[in-house]
Amino acid sequence: MEAAMGLMRRIPPKHTETALSALLSLLPDHSSDLLSQVDQPLQILHDEDCGKEFILCEYNRDADSYRSPWSNKYQPPLEDGLYPSPQLRELEIEANEVFAIYREQYYEGGISSVYVWEDESDGFVACFLIKKDGSKTGHGRRGYLQEGAWDAIHVVQVSPEEMGTAHYCLTSTIMLSLTTNNESSGVFNLSGSIRRQMNMDLSVADGHLCNMGKMIEEMEAKLRNSLDQVYFGKTKEMVCTLRPPSEPVQLRLPDN
Repeated sequence: MEAAMGLMRRIPPKHTETALSALLSLLPDHSSDLLSQVDQPLQILHDEDCGKEFILCEYNRDADSYRSPWSNKYQPPLEDGLYPSPQLRELEIEANEVFAIYREQYYEGGISSVYVWEDESDGFVACFLIKKDGSKTGHGRRGYLQEGAWDAIHVVQVSPEEMGTAHYCLTSTIMLSLTTNNESSGVFNLSGSIRRQMNMDLSVADGHLCNMGKMIEEMEAKLRNSLDQVYFGKTKEMVCTLRPPSEPVQLRLPDN
């Protein structure tokens, strides 16, 4: 199991589903552990009742059906599916509306979904998902990006309130995959994933949604800086070291 998890950490996100399927056939006794610990690229499904798209993941799945955060219905229909309590459902509806605004401001497009469910410790867990398609055929293409996807998974575990304070444990995973293809630079592919965790004790005076939003905003800023400075920065440094750019041509004006 340890070797399998080490292998999955080194697999590009776009090959995760194929690799995970192979591991499940090799390790059927560890299928539940693999499915719960391995993050897969997010998939999209259209909610026919509301006319909106929502994100599929293990947190809104029951058997082979997925629950929409907009209509609170399973697709395909499921008679005995799991649903959040009325109180958590109200929080889920509000979280989806607020997170959609957050996504538009930071990502300028994409799809977001939020799911909330009860925890065994009398608290609750919330999952915030964002998927941005930056490929040539998708909305939000930038520059020469031929293929590209940004998948963000934020899982917040909230403990029961004590003296007006609650403990929040945020686990965030970012999966990035991009491919450029143009005549000047050729084909270049870069993909990978990064996971970080944050724990905070916060007052619930402003509400759980406000506290979770602040933590996610802070975590995403840290992850973007890490990707920009460490991963992209080191990649650029290595490429320029191995293949230094040619000296610029010296231009000189005519004497006359």
